[in-house]
Amino acid sequence: MDITLTSLEKEHSELLKAKIAAQIASQGGWMPFSRYMEMALYEPGMGYYSAGAHKLGPGGDFTTAPELSPLFGAAICSTLIPVLDGLRANGLPTQILEFGAGTGKLATSILTRLQDLGFVLDRYDIIEISPDLAQRQQERMTKTIEQIHSPTQCEWLSELPKNYKGIILANEVIDAIPCDMVIYQNGFWYWHGVAIENSQLIWRVGSPVDQKLLPKALLDGNFSEGYITELHAPANAWMHHVAKQLHTGLFLSFDYGFPENEYYHPQRLQGTLMAHHRHHAIQDPFYLPGLCDLTTHVEWLQIAQSALAENTDDVFLTNQAGYLLDAGIGDIALEIGDPSNPETFLPISNALQKLLSEAEMGELFKAFAFSKNLKPLLPGMSLQDLPGLRGRNRL
Repeated sequence: MDITLTSLEKEHSELLKAKIAAQIASQGGWMPFSRYMEMALYEPGMGYYSAGAHKLGPGGDFTTAPELSPLFGAAICSTLIPVLDGLRANGLPTQILEFGAGTGKLATSILTRLQDLGFVLDRYDIIEISPDLAQRQQERMTKTIEQIHSPTQCEWLSELPKNYKGIILANEVIDAIPCDMVIYQNGFWYWHGVAIENSQLIWRVGSPVDQKLLPKALLDGNFSEGYITELHAPANAWMHHVAKQLHTGLFLSFDYGFPENEYYHPQRLQGTLMAHHRHHAIQDPFYLPGLCDLTTHVEWLQIAQSALAENTDDVFLTNQAGYLLDAGIGDIALEIGDPSNPETFLPISNALQKLLSEAEMGELFKAFAFSKNLKPLLPGMSLQDLPGLRGRNRL
């Protein structure tokens, strides 16, 4: 792919590549892919999310649902308000904490919708590891709070508070948690890691994988020679941590992915790992380290099992289109736009199409949630069966 880079961008990527190469050498010439992905995304001052690069929107590398339209955040409020009402009724503060808030558009669309509905939120806090995104969030949040005259307090936190009572949001967060790669050869699964050859980062097969670390689908399935896929121990550990720290409230997440039986399908020969740069999808994860985003699809069964292991009430999963339609996004669109005026309603209609269409974000993206110590449970949510959790995943 022919992408024009500035000299500073080239130097930045080469410096990170050299640091990765040095660590590979220090580990005997081989690095687990999860460690490479961690460095490429989060190495202090150098990784994609920890360095100052423009990431979101038309001039960035990808666009998320909140970037497309404030309708997304407005619709979510139909889920949030009953939970917030329940917290207030029990004498608890009404608060939301968002992981990885992007440019802050989801936060501001939620605050604006809550204000329009007459609900005053006590706190909206954010955990953000990207310095440039945190700055953009602060600027946007300050401006919005002033415009809508909201008393809501905002703070940028370094970690999730213990025994948190409130709502936790995570939009396209789990997909960027480092994963490991495995490859099927000669009837066994092996770690698929990173090495250096002729000064270039390359794939290299490592040692056999302990079968205890493999999901049932990989142990029982019939896979072709050279089949490659991902293991998600860090994402599952993150989900355990979040579910453990949530004392009372709701976790709500949106991300692209599949349950285990679809994720590890025998025909998904190369897994789901993908790099993104300037709205281009790139197959090579070693392309421009530090300048490219790296993501994988979410394997929802293990995420759900991780949540349930921490005494959550239950888990919820459906496609994004189904969730947003149940949440009344169509009615909200009619509230803010006049269908008889094509000039103003066409952008609203286009955003709805991207959020709901099966060919866009409607089917691949999922809404995943769990509640903890909430009575009653979440209202008005429909659900598809999550194979492997039948009988434990209905709200």
